[in-house]
Amino acid sequence: MTMSVLARVFTTLTLVSTAYWLYALGCVLRFRRWRRPIAVTVPPVTVLKPLCGAHPGLYDSLRSFCEQDYPEMQIIFGVRQATDPAVEIVQRLMNEHRARNLKLVVNDRDVGANPKVSNLANMYESAEHDVLVIADSDINVGPDYLRAVVAPLADSEVGLVTCLYGGNGSGRGWGALGRLFIDDWFFPSALVSATGGRLRHAFGATLVFRRRGLDAIGGFAALGPYLADDYMLGELLARRGSRVVLSSYVVETRVVDASFRALFLHELRWSRTMRAVRPVGYFLAAITYGFVWSALALASSAAAWVTLVVVAAHVAARLAVHGAVRRVLPSGASLAPAAWLLPVRDALSLVLWAASFLGRTVRWGQHRFAVDGRGRIASS
Repeated sequence: MTMSVLARVFTTLTLVSTAYWLYALGCVLRFRRWRRPIAVTVPPVTVLKPLCGAHPGLYDSLRSFCEQDYPEMQIIFGVRQATDPAVEIVQRLMNEHRARNLKLVVNDRDVGANPKVSNLANMYESAEHDVLVIADSDINVGPDYLRAVVAPLADSEVGLVTCLYGGNGSGRGWGALGRLFIDDWFFPSALVSATGGRLRHAFGATLVFRRRGLDAIGGFAALGPYLADDYMLGELLARRGSRVVLSSYVVETRVVDASFRALFLHELRWSRTMRAVRPVGYFLAAITYGFVWSALALASSAAAWVTLVVVAAHVAARLAVHGAVRRVLPSGASLAPAAWLLPVRDALSLVLWAASFLGRTVRWGQHRFAVDGRGRIASS
């Protein structure tokens, strides 16, 4: 049976997508064999925890940092307003862990358009130690986390350590689609990016660096104009010759999107941010949504045998990645979203990819920003 031109195009796109996911599978399998470095020294550490609101699970996430197996650490929690619901949770933790060096900073001073960066800058003034760790409020970690992520700094050429993260949640509802994006797209794609050359960016789940490195790039004020402050921290340190390394430690982020609107706006913000900071890579990311190309190939080819073989190979590759990632993530296959949702996830991702080109405005909590071509933001 002769295939139409359209069928050839969609079958080729599916084939290219399959090749990508096979490469991603190899990256995941190699990552599973990485060994965590053993911390020879454990320098004193200040952990900065910027907070805004009290999402479900916040207490457990923050408590996991208070229960670290680490000899000397300071944890600074920061909020912009004294009325922030997170304050009550922090005060509870401070009462429960009086032996720990915990501090709450309340300050609404701005150092740039990014409210999180302003929060960090205000907290930084109370930091006591040279080694700094930034971790998002929804991150859960094990007691060995700090020892693992600080260890690479023993190499003086390493200026920044960052971590990948997996999703944690019920595996049901809209959060299931959010978790599939993190586990089945972001995680393997980030490994592809990290193995494709020298890493020049970072992920907000964990940022570990020295005080002098931050001061050399102009402090937190240098990150204030950008939406992707974590990405830019890695970029600015790399420009100065520092190595950015990926830790083998994987943390968990709680997926809390309770509605389709919340999920869509959250991921649209991410999409438009990535489009600004990595325009070429982001444009090419459309090829990774292979279930969409598979469906279109089948619909336009009258089930030609070549198309059937290519589609079957793509399905096998995606299921293999789905399984391999779950053998790496801390939560494993526990309450994992069903694999049959992957085609739905690809379709939604492609819609978001297209929508990212239809504007430059993003919503972040109560804020609305316009993002320019360099990832800088201004109130909209």
